[in-house]
Amino acid sequence: MRSTLEVIVAVPSFVGRQAELDLLAKRLARVTASGTGAALALRGRRQVGKSRLVQEFCDRAEVPYVFFAATKGASPVEAVADFMRTLADSSVPSDRELVPAGSGSWPDAFRALAAVLPPRPAVVVLDELPWLAEQDPVFDGALQTAWDRLLSTRPVLLLLLGSDLHMMDRLTAYDRPFYGRADNMELGPLNPGETRTALGLSAADTVDAHLVSGGLPGILRAWPHGTPALDFLEAECSDPASPVFGVPESALMAEFPAPDHSRRVLEAVGGGDRTFANIAATAGNHEGAVPSGTLTPVLRRLASEKRVLAIDEPLSTQPGKPSLYRVADSSLRLYLAILRDVVAQVRRGRPEAAFRLVERRWPAWRGRAVEPLVREALELAALDGALPWEDVEAVGGWWNRKFDPEVDLVGADRSPVARRIGFVGSVKWLAGRFDARDFAALAAAAPSVPGFEAGRTGLAVVSLSGVRGVDSEAADLVWGAEDVVAAWR
Repeated sequence: MRSTLEVIVAVPSFVGRQAELDLLAKRLARVTASGTGAALALRGRRQVGKSRLVQEFCDRAEVPYVFFAATKGASPVEAVADFMRTLADSSVPSDRELVPAGSGSWPDAFRALAAVLPPRPAVVVLDELPWLAEQDPVFDGALQTAWDRLLSTRPVLLLLLGSDLHMMDRLTAYDRPFYGRADNMELGPLNPGETRTALGLSAADTVDAHLVSGGLPGILRAWPHGTPALDFLEAECSDPASPVFGVPESALMAEFPAPDHSRRVLEAVGGGDRTFANIAATAGNHEGAVPSGTLTPVLRRLASEKRVLAIDEPLSTQPGKPSLYRVADSSLRLYLAILRDVVAQVRRGRPEAAFRLVERRWPAWRGRAVEPLVREALELAALDGALPWEDVEAVGGWWNRKFDPEVDLVGADRSPVARRIGFVGSVKWLAGRFDARDFAALAAAAPSVPGFEAGRTGLAVVSLSGVRGVDSEAADLVWGAEDVVAAWR
């Protein structure tokens, strides 16, 4: 491993997000052209970079703006007073003395905002909006009234940010006051192409870095430029305050502070349990497995409301079972599977023992964790017309109840029940090459997938280390790490 001093080159302070910056600039241009307001609700999981993105946009826009970040647990009076101070210190009012001192209600605060807005375009940012709604039951109504009567007719871009995805969805739901008044945008993590730009790595090392970081800026900012994933993890094993531990740990504690059913279910999935039955058994207690009537709504909440879990269904021309569960964020998945045990050793001052845990568990974890990323890359390539199969629009996997066989890749015209299967394939993300024995196993498993047609359905190979002993005409597609990362260019 290279020494830390040799590799410390600062990651650029802001990387990627050009598409998102363009979308924000588009709305500001609309405000400028029309002279009327526009509102956008921007949601995304913690540490995904919402605040940083919007701050970058405000810095580049060169218009007056106020950026107010709510404080969790503050009273409504404290929140309003803090907003007034932030407004007075911002570039929005021509004279800070125009902003009333002291506290009041949110209707008072919004009236004060409207009174000092300049005649030219301005940006108003309310960060962690769910905390404001949580603190004050009249906040939503006050915001709607202020928007309708005071702000929407002015050249102002209102940006509403929040990490609680369900609460942000509810903000603009049909039965809520702000319904129909804001566009909705969800900010995901940086993609592998942006991760590569940030870190300057080879394609193979980029995939590893993306799996470790989850594309989260909070981790990537601490990642020395050009450092492979295992070198980075080895260095971080001497730092118990490292973001690679702290970011997923803080996200876990923020959303699941109590060791209840939700927390135990999430930990079971993160530990490697994928099926309903295995999750129920692991998340249970001395009295037995978690009952189906309890587990079903918990899984539904974690997947559809919290979006911390992803659900994979077997893809073929027939409905299939069982559904498989995984932690959606790969950095949290790595923390639950490996790094939670690693950081316990780190905090005891045992960095060598901590890294041995990483080395021992990493190959198996990476081999499974890379599959969703490969499927996403193939799906993007298919939609770009870069695959040999024109009708492929969805890429998943296939398995039966016995998981014999389990096929890594299935490309189809739709999911989860397809009309037509374009290809089936295998992923081998290990040091060894994909060889004739691996290809024979794929060829033997492929006909088990409902919808497979011999002579028409293609065979695809995705391998970290390339192929050996495989007839070039037998495989219709062979991808490596470079192809996977290139899907996000």
